[in-house]
Amino acid sequence: MPLRYIAIGDSLSEGVGDEPWPDGSPRGWTDRLASLLTAHYGQHRAIHYANLAVRGYKTAQVVDTQIRTAIALRPDFVTLTAGMNDIMRPRVDFGALKSALIGIVEPLTAAGTKVYVVPIPNIAGVSPAGPLINTRRLRLNAIYQHLVDSHGVLPLTNTTNSVFEDPRAWDEDRLHLAALGHERLACAAAASFGVPIDFDFLSPPEGPAPVRTASIEAQWWWKHVRPWIYRRLTGKSSGDGRVAKRPDLGPIVDE
Repeated sequence: MPLRYIAIGDSLSEGVGDEPWPDGSPRGWTDRLASLLTAHYGQHRAIHYANLAVRGYKTAQVVDTQIRTAIALRPDFVTLTAGMNDIMRPRVDFGALKSALIGIVEPLTAAGTKVYVVPIPNIAGVSPAGPLINTRRLRLNAIYQHLVDSHGVLPLTNTTNSVFEDPRAWDEDRLHLAALGHERLACAAAASFGVPIDFDFLSPPEGPAPVRTASIEAQWWWKHVRPWIYRRLTGKSSGDGRVAKRPDLGPIVDE
């Protein structure tokens, strides 16, 4: 029987910021992970993979739209990224956020599925928003740790003092991982599943990070921050009208 893997959550799991597939959908670290697992284990056991994640989704939306589908597909394991869209809002109800995350995890673990989470890295050196949300980030990671301690959830990798805190791992919008970040996260995840990786995937690239000039900062505000603020003010989301990019389990084929 194939090993069944499902990615659920938000834009990080959808793969936003990574290089696109021929159909235009982002590849992302979970697609890359499925490919690495297939390359290493595929001769002995087929890997079937689905991705239900949708960019912009808050945790409650993941509960409402992804959990029943995921359970129906009977996955052996799930990777979950959720909570960042909650803590980026002006107000956060951490009690409700914790309850929603438990509402994701408990039905999956009760069905015999292993659930893996990715701790949120410190993006203070990546985005001006990083220092502003750092306390919230720590509280979200504390909820993740509670899930690890009390609900059988497993942390996928360590993101502290790693490449994931380096600006070069992030897309120009400074909200999503770039191709480098997605590749490194896939390698970190694959290593936790026993796949040998022949380079130090958690270390930043050699050399200094590029200097951000006033012109670059102005372009970032105009191109990325302004639309984000507009969506917040108008109640819109980057996920409006979007559906899961890979709703059905099946083998992944690199093209």
